[in-house]
Amino acid sequence: MAEVADLTGDGGVLKTVVRKAKDDAIAPTDSLPLVDVHYEGTLAENGEVFDTTHEDNSIFSFEIGQGAVIKAWDIALRTMKVGEVAKITCKPEYAYGSAGSPPEIPPNATLIFEVELVACRPRKGSSLGSVSDEKARLEELKKQRELAAATKEEEKKKREEAKAAAAARVQAKLDAKKGKGKGKGK
Repeated sequence: MAEVADLTGDGGVLKTVVRKAKDDAIAPTDSLPLVDVHYEGTLAENGEVFDTTHEDNSIFSFEIGQGAVIKAWDIALRTMKVGEVAKITCKPEYAYGSAGSPPEIPPNATLIFEVELVACRPRKGSSLGSVSDEKARLEELKKQRELAAATKEEEKKKREEAKAAAAARVQAKLDAKKGKGKGKGK
C-alpha cells in the first residue's frame, strides 16, 4: 500500500502518492508559483463527487500561497512535482471548516481530492532566470521526444524489413517445392 504522509503533523492534510512524477520533474517554487491541476473532489463521508475537472477535461489554475484555494491545497501542492497524482485528505479545518460550502459541501466535512499537478509557471511578466531555464528544459524534453520517436520509427522500419525478408524466404521455399513437384509426374 502507498505511504501516507501527514503534511501538517496533526493529521489535517494527508497525502498519498497515486502516481509518482519523473525524478527530474519540476515543483512549484517562488519563481514558479502558478500551478495548473486536474482534480476530483469527493466527500469522505459518502464518496460523493462534489467537483471535478475530469468531466469537461478542464484545467484549474491558481497561485500557491495567495489564499485562492483551501489551506490543504496550498500545503499539499507545494510538495508535488509536475506529473504527480496524489490523493489529498483534508480535515475541515484545512478545507471549508464549520461553514462548509453549501449546497455541495456540508459543515465540518472531510474532503478527499485526487489531484494531478499538470504544470508550474511563473507569474505573467516575470523575467526570472528560472523561466529561461524552464524553456531550455522543455526544449530538451522536446528533442528527447523527437529522438525517441525517430528511434521508434527506425525500429518499426527494421521490423517491417525483417517481416518482408521472412515472407520472401517462405515464398522462395514454396516456389522451390512447386518446382520439384512439376518434374515428378512426367
